[in-house]
Amino acid sequence: MNRHRQTLPSPWIQRFGKLAPTDGTALDLACGGGRNGRWLRARGLTVTFLDRDVSALSDLSDAEIIEADLETGGPFPLGSRTFDCVVVTNYLWRDILNDICAAAAPGGLLIYETFGLGNEALGRPRNPAFLLKPGELAAAVKPAFRIIGYEHGLRTTPSDAVVQRLAAIKE
Repeated sequence: MNRHRQTLPSPWIQRFGKLAPTDGTALDLACGGGRNGRWLRARGLTVTFLDRDVSALSDLSDAEIIEADLETGGPFPLGSRTFDCVVVTNYLWRDILNDICAAAAPGGLLIYETFGLGNEALGRPRNPAFLLKPGELAAAVKPAFRIIGYEHGLRTTPSDAVVQRLAAIKE
């Protein structure tokens, strides 16, 4: 499967991304083809795209694109930079969860959606290292964030998967 195949933004990102200031900044972390960041850009946000493979972003010549492998154990490539909105979909590397949380500015949004336990029965990923336990994401962001949306369950579109979703505002 081509990991850049999806072009429509996540409905979860759309639902909560509307709360981001249209003149604000956003980070699309592990962005793939940038479907969520492109949607945020269309709303007026200045978006930084970050992924280890940025080849699918070549048409975004006026955007900040950072090519970085987040799983090397090296320093987080954004340092202490913060954003009004941080989005992550279909990606989990627990070693950098604190860095991801720190990338949200005070009052900023963290919108996260990735696979949860139970997905192993439906497809990839199946490895528990890449599946969130129920409540794990919510526990990871407390007490620095106020959770405004959380789900862990079956998603049927674009395909059946068990996902965990969180939207939170940094205190």
